[in-house]
Amino acid sequence: MCVHSAGATLLPHRGLVYKGLGRLSWESGSVLSGAGLHLRSWVERVNYDKIFSDSIAAIKVEGRYRVFADLRRRRGAFPHADAYTSDGVSRPITVWCSNDYLGMGQHPDVIAAMHTALDTVGAGSGGTRNISGTTHYHVELEAEIADLHGKQSALLFTSAFVANDTTLATLQMLMPDVVIFSDAKNHASMIAGIRNGGKEKRIFKHNDMADLERQLKSVDSKRPKIIAFESVYSMDGAIAPIAAIADLAEKYDALTYLDEVHAVGMYGPRGGGIAERDGVMHRIDIINGTLAKGFGVMGGYIAATRDICDAIRSFAPGFIFTTSVAPAIAAGALASIRHLKSSSVERELHQERARTLKRKLKNAGLPVLDNPSHIVPVMICDPVHTKQVADALFNQFGIYVQPINYPTVPRGGERLRFTPTPLHTDADMDKLVAALNTLFAECPMSLASVTAAE
Repeated sequence: MCVHSAGATLLPHRGLVYKGLGRLSWESGSVLSGAGLHLRSWVERVNYDKIFSDSIAAIKVEGRYRVFADLRRRRGAFPHADAYTSDGVSRPITVWCSNDYLGMGQHPDVIAAMHTALDTVGAGSGGTRNISGTTHYHVELEAEIADLHGKQSALLFTSAFVANDTTLATLQMLMPDVVIFSDAKNHASMIAGIRNGGKEKRIFKHNDMADLERQLKSVDSKRPKIIAFESVYSMDGAIAPIAAIADLAEKYDALTYLDEVHAVGMYGPRGGGIAERDGVMHRIDIINGTLAKGFGVMGGYIAATRDICDAIRSFAPGFIFTTSVAPAIAAGALASIRHLKSSSVERELHQERARTLKRKLKNAGLPVLDNPSHIVPVMICDPVHTKQVADALFNQFGIYVQPINYPTVPRGGERLRFTPTPLHTDADMDKLVAALNTLFAECPMSLASVTAAE
């Protein structure tokens, strides 16, 4: 028991204050006395549960409430897996929305490397990189990433989201007068980092070089500038004109920040991404990438000059205060990068599979969005219909794909986003196309909404 400064006795229970015969209840807001209860309102309680339940109800009405699929992948059988119901019953399904684009999460070299690391050093990393969480696996992995992108250095993060968020925010802290030029379709992680930095930002039209130059021209030439953009935009499958952006960066003295998350491992002679494929990697100042998609494991990174990486390492809260990835994960990612640097088989088959699926969908008259990358979006343009089609694919045909809706894409741009891998067969594709044909025939509203949107 402790004594309140005003002479009241404060009990360590639910914040109740007793003074004389009266009691003020922080729960009910009423005053109790020895003679009974006086209904004098003090404060109205906030209904916290209603705030959250109303929020969830709103997105359910919009048709964009997500239900996680309870899956267990089968080693050696990807993209086939088992889906579990709430009562524990399982049934086979085919995964069509995994970002393990090349199936490297199933590669024997990757699995063996992770087993070896686990047996050698154990499970966890031991802490943050600054204290006890740097292992030889982390050091080797950063050197391999730097080599992949032809940079002096690299810095490893727990995810590419964290890498984007904390790097873009920290760059603004280190350059207080900086202006960031951001492509209108940049990923949420880039938007978060730009916002969290709090400095001036300019948003240029998607892949529009004239608009970018107009905005660069309007800023004092002495101010630091960063152009932030992606190589492959994961929802539409568009590819950035990297060389043209690099030209503008040189002309207006800006740093370039390129997100290659949906391209590393899958493009370029060694899997360095679109910048490597196009021969312009050396013209990009900072490259962000992931270890969780083309490389099939987990984690994110930046690759840049030694000084840039050292500055982010020294000042970025998202790096300094985060436990490092487990050694087994680092070892698996290291094995995956090394394999894909020397093997083009996976990349070539992946591109062929994407082209084949697009062709089959087009031939069937389905509304596939044309683009130059491996992304295969089928447009539905209505959140309720998109979820209905996705649910029917899962429940009736054993095909798993998540609906893509706002805020990932603009309202009216709802779609199913298919990600064929080298491991999807022609039979898998034919089953998918037949199922979509059946569902679109049953729901002509879906095709009507797509036609109206076009």
